[in-house]
Amino acid sequence: MEKVDPITISGVTEIRKKKLVGFRVVCEDMAGYGQVIPKASMVLDRRKGEIKNLVEPVKLIGAFKAAETCEEDDGYWVCYEVESFEDIPDGMASLTVPEETYAVLHFRGHASEIYSVYEHLHQWIEENGYNRSPEKWTLEIYSKWTETEDRLDLCDPIH
Repeated sequence: MEKVDPITISGVTEIRKKKLVGFRVVCEDMAGYGQVIPKASMVLDRRKGEIKNLVEPVKLIGAFKAAETCEEDDGYWVCYEVESFEDIPDGMASLTVPEETYAVLHFRGHASEIYSVYEHLHQWIEENGYNRSPEKWTLEIYSKWTETEDRLDLCDPIH
C-alpha cells in the first residue's frame, strides 16, 4: 500500500471572503484550546442543521489571529461557511474574514499535531521570500475530521 505524506505544501493561493457562523472559544492559555476546540466542534456538528445558508456542511472552518489585535477578535472561531447571515442560532456568532493571500499546507493526521505542523509552513513561507501577516485571520479548513484522523488545509496569511 502506498504511504501518503501527511504534510504537503500546496503553495500560495487567494481565498475569497468568507462569512462564517459558529462558536467563538476563548481560553486563558493555549493548553485550554486543545481541550475546548474539539468539544465545540462536536457540538457545532450536532447543531449545524440550525444554521441557515450553509455553503458546504462537511467543511468545518477554524479561524484565529496569531497576533493579538483587539479583544473582539481574540480566541478561536469554530464555524461553517454560509452564503449570507440569517437568524444566527442562539449561542453562536458570526464572523466575516476578508479575501486574503495565504500560504497553504495540506495536513493529514490528528488535530493534536497541528501546532507542530505550523513550523513546516512557517519555514516554507520564509524560504520562499514571503512574510507572515499574523494580524490577519489564519484559517484551518477541515475536509474530514474524526476521532482518529483529520484532513485539513492550514492557511497562513502572507504578504
